[in-house]
Amino acid sequence: MGLTNAELGLVLTTVAGSATALGAAVVFSERLVQLASKPFLAGALGLSSGVMLYVSFVEIFVKALDGFADSSAFGDSDAYLMATAALFGGMGFMSGLDALVHWLDPNRSAHHASDPRKHMADPAPDLAPCCELDDGVFDEIERRRAAAAAGAPAAADEPPKADDTTKDKRLESMGMMTALAIGIHNFPEGLATFVATLDDPAVGASLAIAIAIHNIPEGLCVSIPIYFATGDRWKAFRWALLSGVSEIVGALLGWALLKDHFDNLLYGIVFGMVAGMMIMICLNELIPTAHRYDPRDRVVTKSIVAGMAVMAASLCLFVYG
Repeated sequence: MGLTNAELGLVLTTVAGSATALGAAVVFSERLVQLASKPFLAGALGLSSGVMLYVSFVEIFVKALDGFADSSAFGDSDAYLMATAALFGGMGFMSGLDALVHWLDPNRSAHHASDPRKHMADPAPDLAPCCELDDGVFDEIERRRAAAAAGAPAAADEPPKADDTTKDKRLESMGMMTALAIGIHNFPEGLATFVATLDDPAVGASLAIAIAIHNIPEGLCVSIPIYFATGDRWKAFRWALLSGVSEIVGALLGWALLKDHFDNLLYGIVFGMVAGMMIMICLNELIPTAHRYDPRDRVVTKSIVAGMAVMAASLCLFVYG
């Protein structure tokens, strides 16, 4: 017996949310920790952004327009206006979530504001820390890589020592705040995946894949600072896993709200807002963070275009397959 669209939506959301655990699992292998790099993070975030932007503009917004047009409340012209309003409403909602993240972590904004040189050098100093690792983390990764290359694996495998308490506390705080920020942003992503799957499992699956792609480096960005600060691999893994749970909560909330009241008008509103939320996540979070890791744009733009091409090819296959 096959799954219903609602059940499939919950499965896809769970898979996408669990991808944070896949990224976090690198702390259990010193070799994988050493492979973490800025180009990898930039490419993964760019690829995911391309998929999400394309499906939001080309598929999800069109479904919102169809929902308003099929309802008895609006004509074709008014339907386009309402779909547009819902899209920008979703963008506004995500902006509110970003404001909440910065309110919960005022020390981060104060740090950037207190150092004008940092502000000038950082192209996106106030973006939500979806996947933010500072240079100290990359320096530690490079130190471990160099130690292993020099034939000193024991030094690389040894858990980090608390020789700098202030630095360790800052790294641990960075990982925990990143987990909180990811948890807040994963909530609407879970809702988006579930709602998309309710109407069209193919679109829901594509969106789940895109979200999973950027959840992998996000899990890495939670776990590595906590591991470097504490030496506790399981603590680092648990925090990253917890950040992905909110995606499942978002899907469950969507199911509770929509299972008995999903008419065309609500369909249009929800899909319009989902499109806006996905677009805002890309523009305000994923792409600026990708450019932070790749300021010379060696991989970001190419990755975004590649993500769009993959999504376009997938939709074409669904149409002609």
